[in-house]
Amino acid sequence: KKIKTANESMFFKTLLTDKNQTQYCYPLYNSSCSKEVRSPAMYVVMYISAVAVVMLTVCGNLMVLLSISHFKQLHTPTNLLLLSLTVADFLVGVMVMPFSLIELIETCWYFGETFCILYNIFVFVLTSVSISNLVFVAIDRYFAVCDPLLYSTKITIKITCLFILLSWLVSLLYNIALIYFNGNMSKSAKLSACLGDCLLSISEHWGTADLLITFVSPCSIMLTLYLKIFIVARKHAQAISCAADQIYSTTGVQRTIPKKSERKAAKTLGIVVGFFLLCWVPYYICTLVEANMNLSSSSVLMNFLSWLVYFNSFVNPVIYSLLYPWFQKSMKLIVTFEICSPASSLMNLFPENH
Repeated sequence: KKIKTANESMFFKTLLTDKNQTQYCYPLYNSSCSKEVRSPAMYVVMYISAVAVVMLTVCGNLMVLLSISHFKQLHTPTNLLLLSLTVADFLVGVMVMPFSLIELIETCWYFGETFCILYNIFVFVLTSVSISNLVFVAIDRYFAVCDPLLYSTKITIKITCLFILLSWLVSLLYNIALIYFNGNMSKSAKLSACLGDCLLSISEHWGTADLLITFVSPCSIMLTLYLKIFIVARKHAQAISCAADQIYSTTGVQRTIPKKSERKAAKTLGIVVGFFLLCWVPYYICTLVEANMNLSSSSVLMNFLSWLVYFNSFVNPVIYSLLYPWFQKSMKLIVTFEICSPASSLMNLFPENH
């Protein structure tokens, strides 16, 4: 014996009468958010693309993680910072991208309010960690290129590990405080205006302060440092062919000039920073303009910018594979399972002229 409730009748009536009209995330609830409807073919393409991006992001960052952690030759301050950045990108691929891409495709949040808070904590923390790591990478390259003597004596493995630990700890505490003091963790908190959305409440003052602390200031520091790095590297490149030989021939003392590998590393990491800014700046500008001018961006534009943000976690391993010979060699050793052989961690990954 089948009994049809009033809500079920309303649901089936909605399907029959509003088939080509507005659809909702939760049709049985009056407070449900509206859902953007796409063709079946579009859903298939978007889900295949999402799965491919997630898999490539996880596998690519896992390769970098295994390479740096396994081979002792790669245990340098710069590579430890890259390892921390890779862990953040790996966690983005595992803990953030699957849920975010489902929300982008379905235009609805189906994972509940509790997980919405945890999800946003992950997003905020991993974003802050990535930015702080890139700042530390810029500082590391600045001393390596502009003051190599100070770099070799002050930038040590222990100091780098301390900064990495502080980066993760401060990012976690700051973002939990940001979410908590804006009332998002209270029992009476309402995370969104309608059911099927996942938006945290951030006051205007907190939002402005957070933008300055977590994005504007770090990006300004990175751009300033890399500008100085490239100016110094260019001067060294012009002077190295004549000044070094002249000083050596007259005094017998070799001038301390950053190695070519240091300048190349700075250039490569500058590309990493450049891609980060390329992926994140448009999203921040769009959300900032939308908030301050009370505008409503098109869903197509925001979807594209959101995909661009998560694309950054995928693109870093691609940059390493194209520009770092040691990563190309380590990938080959990992894929062929040669890292399982005894003493594989002591293998030489660098060319003889490195």
